[in-house]
This record gives sequence, structure tokens and C-alpha cells, in this order.
Amino acid sequence: MKLVFATHNQNKFNEVKVLLPPHIELVSLTDIGCYDEIPETAQTLEGNAQIKADFVTKKYGLSCFSDDTGLLVDALNGAPGVLSARYAGDQKNATDNMDKLLLELKDKTQRSARFETVIALNINKKQEIFKGVVHGQITTKKAGKEGFGYDPIFQPQGYEQTFADLSLSVKNSISHRGKAIKKLVTYLHQTLSK
Repeated sequence: MKLVFATHNQNKFNEVKVLLPPHIELVSLTDIGCYDEIPETAQTLEGNAQIKADFVTKKYGLSCFSDDTGLLVDALNGAPGVLSARYAGDQKNATDNMDKLLLELKDKTQRSARFETVIALNINKKQEIFKGVVHGQITTKKAGKEGFGYDPIFQPQGYEQTFADLSLSVKNSISHRGKAIKKLVTYLHQTLSK
């Protein structure tokens, strides 16, 4: 079965691909030739995930899922939240985003945060929503070479390392995206085996 993951982000694609069963052929927006700038205009993660999944399903007629992820920092009243990718500007630069966040938290001792991922799946003319959350804190400096986005400054609860210090298998087992994808995979197994 062919399933589109509505992303051009190869890091994100690779993270998800290893979690899906082999009988699902996962393809990206690049693979289907979709280079449209899909506007993420919703005020919520769920809304943005739905916009992207609906765009692909309507335009290409394919089963599709899309995710939107936000980093919610308690000391900043939940910011950057839905604006996480564009926190330091429309260039969507991870280094700029991390630098801005670290600067805003410079004098703060309260550094608790959580990552949330929402997945919208369009399959069999229905839409399903899956969510995953991981709690942790923002470090005072970047650490680690793995991962992407805010991974070098996010330390998940119960770990001494940042996401960028953890192996992909460990990160996938505890991360927000990993939890949401597991719910998606369970649903796909149940649906496709009927």
C-alpha cells in the first residue's frame, strides 16, 4: 500500500519510515512531485496537520498523513508552539530558532517544556487524528549531533542527554512523534488487516 507522508523534511521522513511496517510503501511530497507551498494558516497543530493532509488527498487522490509539531515552553506561555518552525523568521532555520529560544530563556530557571505532535491521516475517505507528547526541559546550551530542529536543546524527562545526543531508536521510543506514529501504525494494522 502506498501512503504519502506530507513532508519534504528528509530527517523527519527517515525517522518515521523505520517505524512503519514493510508492506506500507511510504513516499514523501518530493516522491509524488508535490512542490506546492502548502500554507499552514491554522492556529493549532491539529489544524495545520489537517490542512496539509487534505491538500495532498484532494490534489493527488492518495492516502496521506501529515504531522505538525510544536515545542511549548512553560516560561514563555506555550511559545513557540504552532510557530515553532518559524520562530526566528520565515527562513525556518533551526539554528536561528534555537538561538532565539536560548536567548529568551537566558535568565530563567523555569525551563520546563513539552513537544507535541499531531498527525492527521486521510485513508478510506475518513480522517483520523493521533497525538503524541513528551515532557522535558530546555537546556542552557546545545548538545549532540543527531536529530534536527530543537533536538540539541531539548532534554526529555528521565534522561541526562538531549534528543540530539540519543540514538534514533531511543529517540523514536520516547519522542512525541514516535508516540503519535505508534498510534498511527496500530490503526493502520487494524484497518488494513480487516
